Amino acid sequence: MQVVNIEEYNKEVVLHFGGERKKINAYTLASTLVSIADAVKDANSVINPGYDVEVLVEAFGEGSFRAKIKTTYKSAANIFSKDNLKAIALGVLASFIYEHTLAPDSNVTINVNSDEVIIKQGDKTIIVPRSTYEATKEVQKSEKFKKSVSRISSGIERDQNITSFGFTNNLADEQPKIEISRKEMLLLSNPNDIAEPTREIEEAATLFIKRAILERSKRKWEFVWRGFKISAPVLDEKFYDDFFAHKITIAPGDQLEAKLKIYQSKDEDTGIYSNDRYEVVEVAKHLPHVTQTEAKV
Repeated sequence: MQVVNIEEYNKEVVLHFGGERKKINAYTLASTLVSIADAVKDANSVINPGYDVEVLVEAFGEGSFRAKIKTTYKSAANIFSKDNLKAIALGVLASFIYEHTLAPDSNVTINVNSDEVIIKQGDKTIIVPRSTYEATKEVQKSEKFKKSVSRISSGIERDQNITSFGFTNNLADEQPKIEISRKEMLLLSNPNDIAEPTREIEEAATLFIKRAILERSKRKWEFVWRGFKISAPVLDEKFYDDFFAHKITIAPGDQLEAKLKIYQSKDEDTGIYSNDRYEVVEVAKHLPHVTQTEAKV
């Protein structure tokens, strides 16, 4: 399992632009670097009032194309102690982008501990220091920060040759430690859509009918799923066609083998996704309730 600690990216990071070409459009690179610099400055203004941050480009490399950047801080006024400085703006940006582009259809678990937050997705584990996690929650309230992040996404969107974006430690790394697909990066293109992360999951489900709505509508049926009562509309038109053609008869206790769409939102304090609402998008099979009859001797 690959383990990545966001703390490694607090002061410097290598940006990875994935693609077949070993070069990048100059305008794409310039606009993306400017947007990243703006996002870092916006984050720093929330984290470190009284300090300025500079974003410096140190080197370029292949892979498909890479740029190494670092941050330096200086006091803007002599009213704050250097002990108050938290040099984590780059780490906050990396953490924000990663969290808000987690693949909606993947199995993600987030554990919030006293010292760190552990995000597990597939075979990758991302460790976010609790101080960076808390700072990210504050920074993401900034409209300026979210607009700067959306411009990073827009710059990538304009260049069809870029297939992914990511972060790593060294220019010579064979693969970036954190790589985000082009499709997932475009989730950040609208700043109004990244305030509260949401996702949709579809999975096969066995639903026990408690209350049926026997008409074509978006009114919610009541089901029992995995021992919990849920409400959801049934949106499968073919299912209704079969019902009105009297091919099936619905009664409480019947089962539906169905595809269930689950809408989830992330809790701001814990980072945990919870289910908001449900839709039955496809009914694969209707199973009548089985009643036991007395055996004849």
